Amino acid sequence: MPHMQALLNTVVPVALVVLAGYLLGRRVPMDLTTLSRLTLYLLVPALIFDAMYRAEYSREGLLGLALGFSLTYALLFLAIWGGGRLLRLSPEATKGLLVCSLFPNSGNMGLSLTFFALGEEGLRRAVVYFILSSVVMFGLGPAFIRGGGLQEGLRFTLRLPLFYALFLGLLLKALGITLPFRLDEGIRLMGQAAIPVLLLTLGMQMGQTRFQVGAFEGVASGLRLLLAPLLAYGVGFLLDLPRLEHQVLVLQSATPVAVNAFLMTKEFGGDALRVARSVVVSTFLAFLTVPLFLLLIGVR
Repeated sequence: MPHMQALLNTVVPVALVVLAGYLLGRRVPMDLTTLSRLTLYLLVPALIFDAMYRAEYSREGLLGLALGFSLTYALLFLAIWGGGRLLRLSPEATKGLLVCSLFPNSGNMGLSLTFFALGEEGLRRAVVYFILSSVVMFGLGPAFIRGGGLQEGLRFTLRLPLFYALFLGLLLKALGITLPFRLDEGIRLMGQAAIPVLLLTLGMQMGQTRFQVGAFEGVASGLRLLLAPLLAYGVGFLLDLPRLEHQVLVLQSATPVAVNAFLMTKEFGGDALRVARSVVVSTFLAFLTVPLFLLLIGVR
């Protein structure tokens, strides 16, 4: 099946890079803080700008998907926050589960899966979801993870290059401005280094600590791979979204924890190791869960 081939084509290269980082981390001492800051303050902003600047999205599906995305995220947040309060989880544990659940791998995995499952029209709508999730992850994520109140969080976010890369990329795209001297190619070149460096850092982080999977990783993976797409399915049904928009909303919501969730927690606070393990566990469990949701939305 082409969508299973897309899943393999996405996950196997990722696993190879993480494994290389893991083996390196076991044998060679590395300064992971410097690597993660290089990625966060230079490579990822270049990646975000390039993705926003080159995005080709479908205006037809923009409103419905934006509404479905917002409602799904709000329900997911309330469910996890309320569950954490009910079960008396620590604020740190609840925040970790929220980060894993609200930061999906809607970019390199979600876009490729959507293209193979739903074609070019589906891909254009999937880009809308990717842009919206990028706004949440890089625009609001740092302030949320760091904490300290709304005003302080806003000031903190405005000091980060992530926000400006996101805003500038979207602005230049909207205005149709072409950068001179092929500057966009230089930015793209830096951005292409972000994912491999980030995956290597993830592997090295795990290589320098004992790898074990506990309740947190299982719950985080379940929330990301099961609860999120089920909520998306219900929201799409409730809003009576067109079939294609509904399918894209569910499929993008069914992707595993984004590797950027690890980067954000490592830099801004939280249990980065638990999040790193959740990235790996959810990525491999996606082989079991994504085909189920493909069947649910009528893709065979």
